[in-house]
Amino acid sequence: MPLSLADSRPEAIDLGELRAAKTSDCPWRMIKSDTQKTKPSVAVLGAGRLGQAFAIALQSSGYSVVALAARRRPNAEKAAALLHKVSAHSAGKPRPKSVVFGANQLGELPETDLVLIATPDDAILETAQRLSSLWKGRKGNTVLHTSGALSSEALAPLAAKGFQTGSIHPLISISEPLSGAAALHGAFFCVEGTGKAKRLAEAIVRDLGGHSFTIKPESKALYHAAAVMTAPHLTALVDLAVEMLSACGLSKAKAQQVFMPLLESTVNNLKASNPQQALTGTFARGDIATVRRHLAALSGKELADALAVYKLLGLHSLRLAEKNGLDAKLLGEIRRVLRSGRT
Repeated sequence: MPLSLADSRPEAIDLGELRAAKTSDCPWRMIKSDTQKTKPSVAVLGAGRLGQAFAIALQSSGYSVVALAARRRPNAEKAAALLHKVSAHSAGKPRPKSVVFGANQLGELPETDLVLIATPDDAILETAQRLSSLWKGRKGNTVLHTSGALSSEALAPLAAKGFQTGSIHPLISISEPLSGAAALHGAFFCVEGTGKAKRLAEAIVRDLGGHSFTIKPESKALYHAAAVMTAPHLTALVDLAVEMLSACGLSKAKAQQVFMPLLESTVNNLKASNPQQALTGTFARGDIATVRRHLAALSGKELADALAVYKLLGLHSLRLAEKNGLDAKLLGEIRRVLRSGRT
């Protein structure tokens, strides 16, 4: 079964978003930045959006990304070309182009201080098994993966061979490599692993100007589910809202556009307050007549999904409103309406 390393489809954006690299031209092993800090050499496995974003961000922060691997070698070559182009743009004088490998060439990877596995989650264990049996890296070197749902235990085959293992997961949404690389600077990262691996992950986060935190390995799946609720599920929720507004006669593009200021103001409220204080609108006010009108408007078959989500989130909004002191009798009435679905 071939190793599943994600494909890459980079798009052009303003390279000025990326922080200028401040490194020497040393192509291998440990390098030093202008501030004389020793930075590890890196091999990135996975040439999808996240892998490319990490490669660009790390190189712009003084790390030497000496190797890139992908399931299909041409994808690794495209990623290496993009990294080389960004390096030339930001530093004026690019470092040597990263060596590229396909999934069947992992045994040929050069020895690096860090291997960063940025493959899809389902491929991480297989990648670890291949590396443990094929790669000749020095025992004690570090391997990190970028999964949010999996802990460092997914790298058990490498840990058994004496490698330091851990995970580093950025809490950002990456839709393409260049803007993703810019977003990594200043992001929050969940890190865990062995002592050495965790220290290296934390050093990477500091070099990216970010913030790190640690959770227990057994909590990774719940942590990642929370992240999915915050970003991908928010996207799905907006799509449902767009469907609802397009049913009112707006085009989907226009519906999405008109929602943006509302979304931005909500995010700004959440930046300044906790969810309880940031809650506004129908459920914050306890407007039962409006809830009934909403349920009636959503009663058609074509909006069944939106109705189910409205009820579920409405009930949770009532929990926040209750903390804010909304009248208990009114809370009970709205809950009954939501649970019965009768208007």
